[in-house]
Amino acid sequence: MRGVNVSDGVAKAVERKDKFNITAACEVMAILTLASDLDDLKKRCGDIIVAYNKDGDPVYCRDLHGEDAMTILLKDALKPNLVQTIGGTPAIVHCGPFANIAHGCNSIQATRLAMTFADYTVTEAGFGADLGAEKFLDVKCRISGLVPNAVVMVATIRALKLNGGAQKDQLQQEDLVALKNGLPNLLKHVDNIINVYHLPCVVAINQFTSDTAKEIAMVKQAVEEIGVQAILADVWGKGGKGTLELAQAVADLCEKDNSTFTFAYEDTATVKEKIEAVCQKVYGAKDVVFLPEAEESLKLIQKLPDYKKYPVVIAKTQYSLSDDQTLLGAPKGFTITIRDLEIRNGAKFIVALAGKMLLMPGLSRVPNAVNMTIDSDGKIDGLY
Repeated sequence: MRGVNVSDGVAKAVERKDKFNITAACEVMAILTLASDLDDLKKRCGDIIVAYNKDGDPVYCRDLHGEDAMTILLKDALKPNLVQTIGGTPAIVHCGPFANIAHGCNSIQATRLAMTFADYTVTEAGFGADLGAEKFLDVKCRISGLVPNAVVMVATIRALKLNGGAQKDQLQQEDLVALKNGLPNLLKHVDNIINVYHLPCVVAINQFTSDTAKEIAMVKQAVEEIGVQAILADVWGKGGKGTLELAQAVADLCEKDNSTFTFAYEDTATVKEKIEAVCQKVYGAKDVVFLPEAEESLKLIQKLPDYKKYPVVIAKTQYSLSDDQTLLGAPKGFTITIRDLEIRNGAKFIVALAGKMLLMPGLSRVPNAVNMTIDSDGKIDGLY
């Protein structure tokens, strides 16, 4: 809460201006993804800001002598996990900050470890090129020094039809009109990769059984008209064999090494300039408005010694390129509203809260656990 007044009827009381921070777990997850080793983990834990004193100065976790205890709890969690896919191939799974409220990437350690075991390492950044890809490139790559050779943009015809105005219960039906109207959304995401970040890109059409030949052809044509290859990926139907053409295309892009990677903004930009760069270049916004609460928070942030070099993480709806989830497709001329700013001093980035986006991760009304069953023989159903 902010602006809670406890002075009514109480002599010489002071007005409290505070808020309950529900995002501590998000920052710890972010720290795990970005820490380079145990010493770095400990330092980042100590750098977490837990409060501000009466003078407006930050109180750090290290002031409470909590960094060692936190590091002890997290020392094993810092190590990447080796798991096996359904196809029997190894995968390294480590950390999962949400891309709509955090920076949406697995750990730097996991990526670097995977790169020592294979000629090609594929990593995932969720929620499109406006959220996951932007944060992977502007945050993770900036902090780690990693430079990708190519980007795979995953698209589904169902999602494109939804962006084109089709109803959710009608997505299995062929609808070339809705698909055509939704294609600008995909093209904007591709444009971000090739023209903002200057990286080679290939589009993977994640095939559903309801996709028709005409719909697939329309997506391929639209993507290829802007100079990018679109490849059908039938992972659901054929497993790994359904992505052989895609894998070859990605390998070819990597071998050509045509990457001229650039960030969306420079380290030397101000906090506002960084936010404006993402909103205007990546989202396509016309204007960015900072509410008074965000201006006040910026004053607090500017008291910190290292804030100028921190990247920004914009907490925004994943349902639209704008901060309004009802604006589908590739909207233009819209305004992004930044209602508040928060510092993640341990993770070393600044979070900008856009629109009505909440920082508490949302869950479905009916938990997946409700559909899970196990019988007397140990047979499990409902996991997929």
